[in-house]
Amino acid sequence: MTTNTTGTNRTQTDAAGTGTDTTGSDTTGTDTTRTDAVATAAGRSRLDFGKAAPKAFRALVGFDAAAREGLDPALVELIQIRSSHLNRCAYCLHMHTSDARKAGESEERLHMVPVWREARHFFTEKEQAALALTEAVTRVADGGVPDEVYAEAAARFDERELAQVLALICSINTWNRVALATAKMAGTDERR
Repeated sequence: MTTNTTGTNRTQTDAAGTGTDTTGSDTTGTDTTRTDAVATAAGRSRLDFGKAAPKAFRALVGFDAAAREGLDPALVELIQIRSSHLNRCAYCLHMHTSDARKAGESEERLHMVPVWREARHFFTEKEQAALALTEAVTRVADGGVPDEVYAEAAARFDERELAQVLALICSINTWNRVALATAKMAGTDERR
């Protein structure tokens, strides 16, 4: 941050190059009073998605709840943890590993999620199929969802369950992107 004390107002310039005088206006005269929709993280201002887009936020919460419906809670957390690993979303990873622990998930299994293929004996065949599908859908740009991955998931889940698992994978990928784009801090839990 640099400070310019020339003229009658004291102006501060942040890392993004925005100048703000002591009256709360930027150097172009635009009001920069922060609203409740903006949060500060690591010196950068990021919006609060839930406050800035409440309809979209509520729709995403509803989609997430619908996706979870009828699925084993342990499976839900494994899917969310794996997607959060792949997307490097520390905020969601912390949240879902904490939720899994509270629900009774073992530390051993939590530690094995990133390397589940080498530690298959920690996971049921159904969980392995869900983890493989989670990886394929999360990394869909890397070549789509391979037929063998989809076929294995379809063999382990009935059609309704498979649709729920797919919806959950889409939901957590969206949450990861929202958390990353808005610079959510790991260790905090802002669920409403």
